[in-house]
Amino acid sequence: MKIGILTSSRADYGVYLPLLEDLKKDHFFDLQIIAFGTHLSEKHGFTLKNIIRDEYKIIHKINTFINDDSKKGIVDSYAKTINEFSRFWNNNNFDLVFCLGDRFEMSAAVQSSIPFGITLAHIAGGETTLGAIDNIYRHQISLASKIHFVSTKCNLKKVIQITGCSNYLYNVGSLSLSKIKHFKAIDKSIFFKKFGIKNDPYILVTFHPETVSLDSNLLYVKEISKALSEICREINVIITMPNADTLGSVYRKEINDLRDNNKNSIFLIENFGKKYYFNAMHYSTLLLGNTSSGIIEAASFGKYVINVGDRQKGRTQSLNVHDVNFNSNNIIKTTLKLLSYDPYSGENIYFKTNPEKKIIKILKNNFHL
Repeated sequence: MKIGILTSSRADYGVYLPLLEDLKKDHFFDLQIIAFGTHLSEKHGFTLKNIIRDEYKIIHKINTFINDDSKKGIVDSYAKTINEFSRFWNNNNFDLVFCLGDRFEMSAAVQSSIPFGITLAHIAGGETTLGAIDNIYRHQISLASKIHFVSTKCNLKKVIQITGCSNYLYNVGSLSLSKIKHFKAIDKSIFFKKFGIKNDPYILVTFHPETVSLDSNLLYVKEISKALSEICREINVIITMPNADTLGSVYRKEINDLRDNNKNSIFLIENFGKKYYFNAMHYSTLLLGNTSSGIIEAASFGKYVINVGDRQKGRTQSLNVHDVNFNSNNIIKTTLKLLSYDPYSGENIYFKTNPEKKIIKILKNNFHL
């Protein structure tokens, strides 16, 4: 079976990894990577090098990135992605192509495949993020896909509502949590040294723009900055940088200015990669931000999460998540409260064992395409 893997960013590639490792070892599958988006952007760490390092037989490289995160720039990038993939789909055939998540680049690649009759398998459909335009992109991807691998019962029901069909729909759990029970952190001193981080307690912070409330982002990032300026007096802060979303550069500038004014207690990381991001989560005291990793993964590491704003609104949450609005006083108050808590010991509703093996078994048993 000839399998294509659409990957547009460090984030989705990290989620795919357990599945890719098993597909690569299984001779039933002819695995080909289709890399585009920020993978080919120097600004975002040129993460294509990580894919090349993992030694796949075939890696298609499609340059779709435009260094402009304005509204027009995002549309131009969407259009460029469609145009580039028009040529790609015209010249390449697959039995099945995997797509993952909700990025606009992923949506563009998927939408361009429809006239070519590409059979798509969507991972992580049915989730809801009312504060991000990605919510629309995700549902577009689900509508274009034939096969669906979702992470919770709620998400399964949502995909049925979106597509009007219950065929080829499988609840396998979150792929990003595969092998989480066997996770072993690297030595703490090695981790801190590798990233030039002070070996002290810290909170792990990731913020992305709210792409529905675009006009409010400047206010939001100012509130974040005010909160972190106070929080870093109590505990160190490690910030991972935003995705290539609309107005992401506004967040980047404010975060860089914040670091410059607090160099001894705030540390910026462009890209941990999945392996080191899990180590960063493991060694953190708690998480703060508006990223999906706080909702989906943090509970498995025993971490409480301060989820800020509406970007993740509508996503099913475990009991470790505490929601606050973009108000610096509320962020500070909730952070200081959670710093006094013992580690979270409840369940993670996104976890199921071996989702990658379930996916492969389903493909072999049901889709001899």
